[in-house]
Formats: sequence, structure tokens, C-alpha cells
Amino acid sequence: MKEITKETYINWYKDMLFWRKFEDKLAAVYIQQKVRGFLHLYNGQEAVLAGALHAMDLTKDKMITAYRNHVQPIGMGVDPRRVMAELYGKETGTSHGMGGSMHIFSKEHRFYGGHGIVGGQIPLGAGIAFGDKYKGNDAVTLTCFGDGAARQGSLHETFNMAMLWKLPVVFVVENNGYAMGTSVKRTANHEDIWKLGLGYDMPSKPVDGMNPVKVAEAMYEAIEHARKDGPYFLEVKTYRYRGHSMSDAQHYRTKDEVAEYKKIDPITQVLDVIKKEKYATDDEIKAWDKAVKDKVAECEKFAEESPYPDKQALYDMVYEQEDYPFVKHKL
Repeated sequence: MKEITKETYINWYKDMLFWRKFEDKLAAVYIQQKVRGFLHLYNGQEAVLAGALHAMDLTKDKMITAYRNHVQPIGMGVDPRRVMAELYGKETGTSHGMGGSMHIFSKEHRFYGGHGIVGGQIPLGAGIAFGDKYKGNDAVTLTCFGDGAARQGSLHETFNMAMLWKLPVVFVVENNGYAMGTSVKRTANHEDIWKLGLGYDMPSKPVDGMNPVKVAEAMYEAIEHARKDGPYFLEVKTYRYRGHSMSDAQHYRTKDEVAEYKKIDPITQVLDVIKKEKYATDDEIKAWDKAVKDKVAECEKFAEESPYPDKQALYDMVYEQEDYPFVKHKL
């Protein structure tokens, strides 16, 4: 694995802080009804992505996830302005405003969504891995899902086939404690989700998802195993500070519980190391914070000023037939 250096910690801090502030801005504009539909935020889970990106080979490895999917494509290299524009439903968005919050996508950067169907991405991730094995691409697909999706039957079907064919896939359950408002304790007679992989002889283990170093180490081991020998299953134990979505009243947990997890906030953990090791001065940290704030403002301005797609595009996205007799095709 690439060495975890001073630069790694600095980049982790800048990236995770930007992801947090980017989504804080989304929450604000959602209340203003500039972003419509559902909005599922990643606040608290940033260490999972930071660690994964450190372990991945971003020139070929891929990622697919559920609908809590705004910061992952940014980490994979997608222009954050286009991600925000997509949430605004604007033409300059990643899918020309046609996907919205739950369906960010970038083939160029090997990020394959953003899926609204709970657990729907699990077999799709294995399918992407099957394609890579068939073509000899030496690439691994990280297939991420929540603890609620781990209860879907498609997970077992996919685990079975992935192991049978030794596909280059790492299954990652981001266990943030709650499937919508239902705690893990109430969804099964066991709480160790990672043990589900053992029934298929799949290498499996739990990971501290609040620490990017531990995530990176576990991800690297899993990815390299998958690249050579087939599937690996990680249960990354993390926590979300906000509700399931913006419409979640969060009656199922206490403020004290959230406050306890904020004591091990991944951004704070990384910043503590930076200060302890004297990787940066207070003035440098303040400059980074300002740069993040300015970058988020730039994304908001870009989204605000971008045009909405032409209504004709709705038909062009649906009808492939160029000589469709009722609506002229313009794409």
C-alpha cells in the first residue's frame, strides 16, 4: 500500500472537510427547495471513502454504491461543480440534470452510481467485476451498500456467484447503525454482518470506519486479494450524523448518541494528528478551511447560474429511434 505520509494526512483533511461542507451546503439549499426529491447525506462516514481511495488504483479500479452518493464521485475525480449542478437538476450536471441526488454517475471516472433500489447495486457491482475478469482488465470493483441492503436476498445470490466465479470484487457494507430508522439490532438475530460472507468461504472481517488509516489498510488487503483470488467482504462500522434523508425526524436515536460519535469524528481525528505531528501551522489550517469554503461557494455559484435542460431532452433521453414519428430526435 502507498505509504501514509504527512501529505496523506493533509490531503485527507482537505478532502474530508470539503466533502462535509459540500453536503452541508446541499442541506441548506435543499431547505430552500433548490434541490428537490430525496437527499441522503454522508456526514460522519467520510473516513470510509478517504481510506478506500488511498487503497484503490484510480487508473482502473471502479466503485458502485447506493443513493448516499455525492462525495464518492468527487473523490474519484468528478468535478464537484457538476455534481452540485446535477442535484440542482441543471444541464451542466453529471447526467445533464436527469439523475438528481440519488443517481450521480461518471463512466469516465469509473463511478457507476448512485442506485435508488435498496441493494440493487450489489449484483451490478459483481457484474462489472465479471466484465473486468472476462476482459482481463486487472481491475477491482468496490461494491458498497448499507446495513439495510445486507438483508436483501440479492446479496446471497451475488455472494454465491461471485465466489463460484472468483470475481475481482470487494463487497463493502457501510454499517452506520440504522437502516432508515431501524437499528441493526432489530433487523436480524446477529449484529456482525461481516460473518455473512463466511457462509460462502469468502474472506470477511470488520473494520473501524471512523479511522481512515484502518480503512485504508483493510481496503488494500481486500482489493489486492480480490485482484488475484476473488471476492472479499468488509463490514466498515461507521456512523451518520444526519438522518437517513433530509425528511428523517430521527426519533429512533438520542442527541447524546450522536454527540458520542462526534467525539471520534474522522475529520477531527485526522486534524489531531496534523497538529500533534506539527504537519501544519494554525495559519495554514485556517487557509485550508477558507479554501474549502471558497470552493463550495464556487460549486454553488456554478449550479445556480447553469441552465435547466431543454424539455426536448426528456424525449431524446427516452427514444433512441432517430426517426421517431411523433417527436423529433435532436441528440
